[in-house]
Amino acid sequence: MKTVRLTMAQALLRFLDQQYIAVDGQESKFVQGVMGIFGHGNVTGIGEALEREAGELLFIQGKNEQGMVHAAAAYAKQRNRRGIFACTTSIGPGALNMLTAAAAATVNRIPVLLLPGDNFASRQPDPVLQQLECPGDYTVSATDPFKAVSRFWDRIVRPEQLMSSLLQAMRVLTDPAETGAVTIALPQDVQGEAYDYPEHFFDRRVHYIDRRPAGEEALHRGADLLMSRQKPLIIAGGGVHYAGALKELQDFAEAFGIPVAETQAGKSAIPWNHPLSLGGVGTTGTLAANVAAAEADLIIGIGTRLSDFTTASKSAFRNENVAFLNLNVSSFDAIKLEAAAITADAKLTLGALQEEMTKRDYHSGWDMNAISALKEEWDLEVDRLYALRHADGLTQTRALGVINDFVDPEDVIVCAAGSLPGDLHRLWRTERPKTYHMEYGFSCMGYEVSGAFGAALAEPDRSVYAMVGDGSYLMLHSELVTAIQESVKITVLLFDNHGFQCIHNLQRGHGSDGYGNEFRFRSKETGGLTGSYIPIDFAAHARSLGAASYTAATPEELEEALHQAKDEIGPVLVEIKVLPGTNTDGYESWWNVGVPEVSASEKVLEAHRQMRSKLSTARPY
Repeated sequence: MKTVRLTMAQALLRFLDQQYIAVDGQESKFVQGVMGIFGHGNVTGIGEALEREAGELLFIQGKNEQGMVHAAAAYAKQRNRRGIFACTTSIGPGALNMLTAAAAATVNRIPVLLLPGDNFASRQPDPVLQQLECPGDYTVSATDPFKAVSRFWDRIVRPEQLMSSLLQAMRVLTDPAETGAVTIALPQDVQGEAYDYPEHFFDRRVHYIDRRPAGEEALHRGADLLMSRQKPLIIAGGGVHYAGALKELQDFAEAFGIPVAETQAGKSAIPWNHPLSLGGVGTTGTLAANVAAAEADLIIGIGTRLSDFTTASKSAFRNENVAFLNLNVSSFDAIKLEAAAITADAKLTLGALQEEMTKRDYHSGWDMNAISALKEEWDLEVDRLYALRHADGLTQTRALGVINDFVDPEDVIVCAAGSLPGDLHRLWRTERPKTYHMEYGFSCMGYEVSGAFGAALAEPDRSVYAMVGDGSYLMLHSELVTAIQESVKITVLLFDNHGFQCIHNLQRGHGSDGYGNEFRFRSKETGGLTGSYIPIDFAAHARSLGAASYTAATPEELEEALHQAKDEIGPVLVEIKVLPGTNTDGYESWWNVGVPEVSASEKVLEAHRQMRSKLSTARPY
């Protein structure tokens, strides 16, 4: 057996550079490169290997560890999980900064490979700088918390362990049902230790994503259930995109007259103007989708994990005879809501189920005129909100209308947190797939700018817009500099509404007078944060980083700024001054947030009574 002597870090990169993925006979390179921030825990190990032995792997310098993992996850999401970046950091704080983004990737079922530095395996410089010491268990380090947010975790304490670890890591990263964050902790001394690795370990390796067909009995059970129901509603989740089942979804819905609602991850699976498209469903859903969900006697979940926002905290489905049929590659997700489960690939199964139902001469009992009326009513509501004007300034929904009218059908918008996801899920009109990129599994503030950079890396021929609130921007905007450094064009649309207004609205809607969520000066009179708004010039901040920037406070100024931003060569930020509290809400939806049972405020007590009343009508599990 021929061997080659390499350090563990060199072997790691050589292996990653030879990983490919094959879906439906199409092969592509899986690991595109490494995003990293160097410190003493990785600079002389994997850092030196990247400098000398990177092969075809692209190195991208991150500016914040959480931000670069968000960017890597967004890249994988936009590529339908068929391409990834690895992320490397030093030990201690550098590693721990990746935790939040790792959790976001795992929650959203998105593959990212994390390579944090770790304590010396030899323990000679003990404790090394930035080492986390646990007196009760000396094997614990700052990388152990990644176990809770990773689908696979390992620590390499001998260089030869790398081989078995990487094979398991690739198994998880390329498995549609198991994927998420994968963490391989790399002690900084072991990164530089050498071993005689078998040469064949570095051969070109293709990971085949074999589509899993539905079992015959499962398919027949699903068909039997569908035959027994008159008013089925499809809820399309992110799995529809990842499976490439867009045509199959539309064909299935059209064949049997079944309306389609979408989750945040599923949005853009079907064009907004399709006669059967009812838009977003659940807490941030449209009136059309939520009315249909309440009436439906069968919910067909396709590639969705049925989060509380999708189900309106399990209150959306109010037909006393409602049943659930879940089609998902993951059995964990397929059984939710006590559903009849088909654990299989969406593309194959929709086609097979359509064939079976055609044989049975099935057609739904929905009144298509009623569905059209629901859709028309909602379209008029969106038109109203997109045109909504206010004497005091620009409303958020009006700003979204200007943007939606301006962008091209192929342009991609990226968002994650605040009041924008609710408005976008309800109002944003998508015509083409993969143009709506929402991280709402974790709804992680700070994802937006990093995510836009990752999405633009994945699809350089599309224009990418980050939709971000001022609160999210302040939390994490560092990868705007990375976009500038890499000459990757993104347009950041910053909605300045003076604080965390989404949560400000939430607390006021449940009895609070408003507390601690607006960006105000501390008042000398009250002692609280009740003074005037803090004036922040976000456009000037972006310019200081090297981005072009514009400011808009009217619809006309916004449209002009969008035209100017489009003409810019590099990254650009448009600061949009919007009125607080001008987002959407309601539309037959609910969200169980928990309200105090005991309070000095009668408003809070009344909110608690309303919450208990609503909870009594929701499914208990």
